[in-house]
Amino acid sequence: MNDLIRAFENRKSSNKQIKIARTKSLVTSAKIDVPVGLYEKCPTCKEPVNTKTTIENNFICKNCGDHFRVRAIDRIKMTTDTGTFVEKGHGYITLNPLFQDGYEEKVAENKRKTGLDEAYVYGYCEINGMPCVIGVMDSYFLMGSMGSVVGEKVTKSFEYAMYKKLPIVIFTASGGARMQEGIFSLMQMAKTSQAVLRHAEMGLLYISVLTHPTTGGVTASFASLGDIILAEPNALIGFAGPRVIEQTINQLLPEGFQRSEFLEDKGFIDLVVHRNELKTTLGKLLMFHRRFQ
Repeated sequence: MNDLIRAFENRKSSNKQIKIARTKSLVTSAKIDVPVGLYEKCPTCKEPVNTKTTIENNFICKNCGDHFRVRAIDRIKMTTDTGTFVEKGHGYITLNPLFQDGYEEKVAENKRKTGLDEAYVYGYCEINGMPCVIGVMDSYFLMGSMGSVVGEKVTKSFEYAMYKKLPIVIFTASGGARMQEGIFSLMQMAKTSQAVLRHAEMGLLYISVLTHPTTGGVTASFASLGDIILAEPNALIGFAGPRVIEQTINQLLPEGFQRSEFLEDKGFIDLVVHRNELKTTLGKLLMFHRRFQ
């Protein structure tokens, strides 16, 4: 009898362990079955955010208000009036002037992933009914780095604005000059700056909107030459990175150094504007310019 009771207890314990194992398996399976891309972690507050909700909120974290990086096409959609954007400057081909190994493959892969020919998109549009030319850098294409094609397209966008006698709005997001093109990339700084000057000499308005991150040769050229310079909150803006500067001067940098709020306080930019208010702000600036032109 004792042996029978002992066998029954062992069987009961075994069934309990199987039940616990099955429960753990179900929990694990549930975690695996969550669709990829449904949630992402905010880089600032580290809280999970629903991707669909974030998109509907103009790619802004609902928990801390951090402004996420935005693709060029999404930026155009949230800034321009529906159906008014007409893209210009198709058909450019990025070459490999310094014969860098793997560069052509990188460009081809980024073209495939983003659907763009390069890291800059421009064209005609209207913002709150005000006609203008808009240019947007896409940091998802080789970190928005400025090579010869990007420099050419930026220049062409200013020339198109001059031809149409229109103001131009450019959103920058870049890691700087494209190292695979060496001196050809650095030459774009002078080229784009000359285009800004010619546009200004016609009395036309150039609004530069600096987004996270805007660094290197882009900051040191056309991004900093706007008649009006706006920036999104907490955007990293500068030439060299803060770690490089600290190591060079052997000093700790001030709190918030190279962030848009810090630069507004120092007079480098005119205004920090929340993403949800950017379209309205741009529309007002374009209206004032047109009225007093």
